[in-house]
Amino acid sequence: MLSHDELALLEAIRDSGSLSRAAARLGKAPSTISHAARQLEGRFDALLFDRRRYRLQLTPAGQLLTQEATRLILDVARLSQRVKQVASGWEDRLHIVTDEILEFEILLPVVRAFDALGSGVNLRITHEVLGGTWEALREGRADLVVGATNEPPVMPHLRWFELGAMEWVFAVSPRHPLAKIAEPLQQNEVIRHRAVVVADSSRNVGRAYGVLGGQPTLAVPSMRAKVLAQRDGLGVGWLPRRRVATLLKSGQLVEKRMADPREPNVLYVAWRSDQEGRALAWWLEQFRQPRLAKRLIQGLDMHDHTE
Repeated sequence: MLSHDELALLEAIRDSGSLSRAAARLGKAPSTISHAARQLEGRFDALLFDRRRYRLQLTPAGQLLTQEATRLILDVARLSQRVKQVASGWEDRLHIVTDEILEFEILLPVVRAFDALGSGVNLRITHEVLGGTWEALREGRADLVVGATNEPPVMPHLRWFELGAMEWVFAVSPRHPLAKIAEPLQQNEVIRHRAVVVADSSRNVGRAYGVLGGQPTLAVPSMRAKVLAQRDGLGVGWLPRRRVATLLKSGQLVEKRMADPREPNVLYVAWRSDQEGRALAWWLEQFRQPRLAKRLIQGLDMHDHTE
């Protein structure tokens, strides 16, 4: 490990190209700089300075030492900051996993507000689908999950609260055969047509919701993709009502009343109580705010994205 003075010497010689200019830059006598340079070479038992040319340069060994010493000093400074950060109750990092059904754009102002705290916590925000969201928390790939669906599973130290309930509408393209079928639609009518589903990201047991047994399916990567596929007549299925309100109003999707309506889905916020830190507590407080919870549940009206 180099001292700051030794690193400053290497950088001054590299940048100035002479002992005299390096000495002037550092406010020291040239003889002092020359002696320090030779001491440094003796310490590492390596030629660090190429003195054969008109311009004094670092040898490849000197360049490597300068680069690595700079990196190490920065690493030590960052480590010191992280140690202080964790000692004051902040986590080193926080991994938030949202269910794909929630849109990241809505969280941008929240991330900005978190940054303003200057906590130093590294944020990682990713998404999973359906069972994959709970699985991420169970397997330690998430510190906090948001928008998880279905009842919370049995899990050590699990804590949770309800984010809200999402309402659904069964919608099809006006060009789809089901658009002309009399309501309410019966299961024996729906099962003949392909359902569009968002693929469950669970590594274990993937599931599809709102699909009848034996019904053909088209699995797509996101709820946005599902809306677009159904709008284009590639299949049928349940969609978040608020997100497709404009598409329904404009006639790009047609709502069909069902003989077996779908109940609203409760979405959950969940975490493990054995890993609570200040960053987790701050984010939990945000998700408990009714205004943010409502925006996440309602989502963004798809008309802004489908022109």
